[in-house]
Amino acid sequence: MSGHLEDLRDRLLEAALAHVVFDGWTDAALRRAARDAGLKPDAVRFAFPGGGRDLLDWFARRGDAQLAAALAQDRGPRANGERLRVRDAIARAVRLRLEAMSAHREAVRRGLALLALPHNLPRAATQIYHTVDTIWAGLGDRSADFNFYSKRALLAGVYLTTLLYWLGDESDDFVDSWDFLDRRIADVMTIQKLRGQTDKATAGFPSALRLLSFLRYPGRPRFHI
Repeated sequence: MSGHLEDLRDRLLEAALAHVVFDGWTDAALRRAARDAGLKPDAVRFAFPGGGRDLLDWFARRGDAQLAAALAQDRGPRANGERLRVRDAIARAVRLRLEAMSAHREAVRRGLALLALPHNLPRAATQIYHTVDTIWAGLGDRSADFNFYSKRALLAGVYLTTLLYWLGDESDDFVDSWDFLDRRIADVMTIQKLRGQTDKATAGFPSALRLLSFLRYPGRPRFHI
């Protein structure tokens, strides 16, 4: 993708966020953003042929890209030579992802309402998969077997429930959300310990693998990203 197209999308997104709070992730919000940015309708159609829903996709992808950059820095050398435990690294990654959206919580809430509509569920699955895959890849995950899917499925549950809790959290610096996140990760760690005892039981259920693979390939946005 050309840098010009990325810049155009970023420009429209930045202008649209103030309107999304009132209009949702709609074509109306996108039109108002174009007006504020001094852009013509043709430029909007070029940037987001699917309208407001494509704008929401871009919002999610830009957040994931920022997270990936932050995690790449984390994987560099540390002064004390130590690394975070996996559970702590996951908690930090989820926290970074949510904190980056703290100035736009209402826009996030409007986005979730849109994605909850039945016809948008494939789009929602694409977004959540990309976020959890960004986290695991950023933490250096190289699994290529069933672990690839189970890690992402479990993290998707942690991320979504924490996101919903965070949207209603009024505690200082979202401290209650981070406590909730730690408890959810602790639950998942328990599940992972038990999983080794149940692997054989899943061998006869290929449908489970198909369900998890859907998380990886649920659908494609209508514009190239």
